[in-house]
Amino acid sequence: MDITNFTSELIAAYKGFLSLLHPFFRSFFNFFFLAVLIFAYATFVWKLHNFISKKNILNLDLNKYNTTAHPVIAKIIAVALYFLEYIIILPFLIFFWFSVFGISLTIFTDLQIGTILVISTVIVAAIRITSYSSEDTAKELAKLLPLNLLAISLLAPGFFEFERILNNINQIPGFLSQIFYYLGFIIALEIILRLFYFIFSMFGSESEEITKKKKPEN
Repeated sequence: MDITNFTSELIAAYKGFLSLLHPFFRSFFNFFFLAVLIFAYATFVWKLHNFISKKNILNLDLNKYNTTAHPVIAKIIAVALYFLEYIIILPFLIFFWFSVFGISLTIFTDLQIGTILVISTVIVAAIRITSYSSEDTAKELAKLLPLNLLAISLLAPGFFEFERILNNINQIPGFLSQIFYYLGFIIALEIILRLFYFIFSMFGSESEEITKKKKPEN
């Protein structure tokens, strides 16, 4: 059963269930389900805004497994582990946040899939770029932008119609079918940011060493 048939049957079952209830309880169930959805979205944003806004999200320190004593081999292994941690694993964790955020917008808003993908991509990209400059600012962006989008959605006509929410679920397959192009952008962006950070860190370390060598002994 595809998701379209599933949601159609779910809507029919939901309507049948509501038809048996008093109008007061119909409104109660509508508001209750919407409140649960908003709670889930707000909880997701609040719990994970610290995650997405950190420059070093993982802190796995895979280099501790590099136990070779040969200096050349040690450097090669260190670069490989760095690549694994920050260029492969990290972007996919960011992509998970991006996916959940985008699917939430698909459910809550009546925007076109292309528009939702662009909004999600731009917000995640802005947060990641900011995290390399100021993690505190990135945290605010990761918290405020998604919640402000929710607030705007709440003011849209028909937001409190639960049937509209169920109909929007039908768009999720379309969202997922187009998402991989944007995954490529997010991975490329993270690679570029990490490479620049790596280069600047190397130059910073070299400058500190030169400064220490030039510093006169007491």
